[in-house]
Amino acid sequence: MSDTPPVTPATPAGTAPGTRTPLTAVDIVAFLCEIFAFATLALWGFTMWPFPWNIVAGIAAPVAAILAWALFVSPRAVVAVHPFVRALVELLVYASATVAWWMMGNAWIGLAFGVVAVTVGVIAGRRRLA
Repeated sequence: MSDTPPVTPATPAGTAPGTRTPLTAVDIVAFLCEIFAFATLALWGFTMWPFPWNIVAGIAAPVAAILAWALFVSPRAVVAVHPFVRALVELLVYASATVAWWMMGNAWIGLAFGVVAVTVGVIAGRRRLA
């Protein structure tokens, strides 16, 4: 027999299987920015087009943004892309919502949303890369 004590291997640091990291304030604000962007695109589509096209644009604009978000940006994205492509798609959705507010005549809302969304996106993106 050996004189060395029995050693059990340490578990690696991280989350246990079946669990996830707890939500932070940045995660909640990022989620609210996503929902606000999708709602903005729906509002833009329903209000800025004449009758037959307002229904098409009001449904198609947020569906296209949600599809792009689900494919490339979401935490469970279907397509794994480089972080810069992910940031570009996220920026494209936020910029389209900002431009939609400007087209509806509310430039200050669009500007405020753009600043908040890009700031939260940069903070969340830096956390993901760290």
